[in-house]
Amino acid sequence: MQNHDERLSRRDAVGRIAAVGSATLLTHGGRPLAAEAPSLIVTENARPGTRDWMLTHVHIDNGKRSIAAEGYCSHRSIRVGETLSIFISTRPASRCTLQIYRTGYYGGDGGRLMADLGECEGTEQPDPPLGEKRLRRCEWKASVKLRIPADWPSGVYVGKLTSRDNGLQSYVIFIVKDDRPSDFLFQCSDLTWQAYNRWPKQCALYDDGKTDWYWGPHVRVSFDRPYGKYYHLVDQPLSTGSGEWFLWEFPLAHWLESQGYDVSYVSNLDTHSDPERLLRSRGFLSVGHDEYYTIEMFRNVQAAIAAGVSVGFFSGNAVFGKVRLDEAMNRFERVGVFGPPQGTKQFAAMATLPHERPYGNELMGAHSTGEIVRTDPWICTAPDHWIYNGTGMKQGDQLPGVIGWEFHGDPAPIPGLEIIATGPPGAGKNAYTATVYPGPKGNIVFNAATCWWADGVASPPGYVRPEGPQGPHRQLQQITKNVLERMIATH
Repeated sequence: MQNHDERLSRRDAVGRIAAVGSATLLTHGGRPLAAEAPSLIVTENARPGTRDWMLTHVHIDNGKRSIAAEGYCSHRSIRVGETLSIFISTRPASRCTLQIYRTGYYGGDGGRLMADLGECEGTEQPDPPLGEKRLRRCEWKASVKLRIPADWPSGVYVGKLTSRDNGLQSYVIFIVKDDRPSDFLFQCSDLTWQAYNRWPKQCALYDDGKTDWYWGPHVRVSFDRPYGKYYHLVDQPLSTGSGEWFLWEFPLAHWLESQGYDVSYVSNLDTHSDPERLLRSRGFLSVGHDEYYTIEMFRNVQAAIAAGVSVGFFSGNAVFGKVRLDEAMNRFERVGVFGPPQGTKQFAAMATLPHERPYGNELMGAHSTGEIVRTDPWICTAPDHWIYNGTGMKQGDQLPGVIGWEFHGDPAPIPGLEIIATGPPGAGKNAYTATVYPGPKGNIVFNAATCWWADGVASPPGYVRPEGPQGPHRQLQQITKNVLERMIATH
């Protein structure tokens, strides 16, 4: 059963979609879009959706992987006209089917079938040896090559693998990117997805061969391998192969598209290597658990703010671990911390890493600090601020389960910075702080201070809620709209 807010969102989206052929299309916030072209995302979401994208039959071997059918892609993000290679292994060797879906809203179904590639010959491909700095990098033979069709819009795409022998399934995942101007650029946190990827066993950035939660240097991970089952906080084997996309980011993307916002998608690696892409959108969005950044990513987002782009950090524990990519941008290792020494409760090995400026709060307004893992309510501490327009919230009103599991505090001394939510009472230096500060050209930088913001906005098909967050809040949806509309208006 849909809740009241979901019914309103669907009704609003249907109304917007029905208006595509009219002289003026109303998309979000009642703001008219130029008549010459409807929003690409509104047009896309008018097409028929399906829930067949969801996995139904998964077996996890050794607690980490799906040996029966697993794979990875040659690109983290790819443009139309380019060729994607998909590397598949099946054990035992078996033919398998592969369907490609774009994830989004689609009338609430969450996905659309883009291509049925039929059966391919599955072979048993070798596990890579454990290399220098514990690197596991597959060198599999390509099973499928797909030239991205010209009419595929930007988005996050999943390939659903199904073994013909036993029906067992998993995903591969990739992003289709574009160069068009858009209202929002949604950055997927795939450096963080890969940092937590233990495939094939105990081979994440957190594994040094001695402890399960190592937080130091001299460990490398590669994108050239499947994503194993995500194992942290929530048991969701039906997301195997998709990194952290369905866990922390998809709910916000689903909601954005339900509201008709014009959004384009990129990888962390695009933020690293293509700073010009950031300038072609009015707002840049960091979502969910966006923990790992290169210094180039930090500087490129900083430069976009200086150029007038607004930024929404709808994320927690973001811009925290500093990593270095190799030249091919498919391997990386941890090399530092975007925060002061002893700025958080330290893992033992974290003290061996450089803690040097720039700090994360100098970009976001606040950053990871203190005992950063817990669950708290969002507490309104600035009810007259524009961010609360239309929410009806008063001083001290609370939205349970919004802050967590990791959060930001320690606000930076940025001119004009405002704390718009903080708590819990008595937390002192260990309080979370949600902030807004002005950019140099009327733009804004919003910091939600939590990994769980997207959970408070939507609950799409395939999403499994961890213990702590409470699901969609009407007030949080309104706050999100207020922030997004301000980002658009001030560009």
